[in-house]
Amino acid sequence: MAAKPELNSDAGLKKLDDYLLTRSYLTGYKASKDDITMIVCLSDPPSSQYVNLSRWYNHIAALLRTTGISDEIRGVNADGSYPITKRAVATLPAADSKDDDSNEENYDDVDLFGEETEEEKKTAEERAVSVKPSTKKKESGKSSVLIDIKPWYDETDMKKLEDAVRSIQMEGLFWGASKLVPVGYGIKKLQIMCTIVDDLVSVDTMIEEQLTVEPINEYVQSCDIVAFNNI
Repeated sequence: MAAKPELNSDAGLKKLDDYLLTRSYLTGYKASKDDITMIVCLSDPPSSQYVNLSRWYNHIAALLRTTGISDEIRGVNADGSYPITKRAVATLPAADSKDDDSNEENYDDVDLFGEETEEEKKTAEERAVSVKPSTKKKESGKSSVLIDIKPWYDETDMKKLEDAVRSIQMEGLFWGASKLVPVGYGIKKLQIMCTIVDDLVSVDTMIEEQLTVEPINEYVQSCDIVAFNNI
């Protein structure tokens, strides 16, 4: 079998992940000693970012657990290598004798990271398309908000106050109906509706950074959210 890739590097793991895109096993159509040899070379389970490698690793690890030998291959030799026992290889699900003979003859000729054939490339492309996540943007929710806006004085020009409020424009903000509501001592507050796109507009931020700062705070004393409902 060809030399093993450098599995302690991202590049090596990426190569192995790409190789396993269209394969369930390293060689042939059943688990073999190549799979055990490779799995014990991995010091830890691969990161989930390597989707194909993780799938293969979990499958081979499950096969080893069902045979009761998963603990047997965890020891490390003095030179840092992992022991591959005859029992570990022999306990794998048996393949047809014809397949075994064929695989044994071809072990030295297998290049795990050689050039792909046209058929392999086509299969890989078809599989990549099938597992590619949807790029369609998820539609964001909307909310209806009722805001109370109080002026400083009873002499405050409420028409200018409302014009100043409506002058705030941003993506995802839509001003609606409004009315003046008596508060007391001749003072009226502006009660105004707006519709927002939740992912684009924060009402709290709009109040803190726009409705209660210059130049609008010339008219506006305070703002309160009276109602906030998802549409």
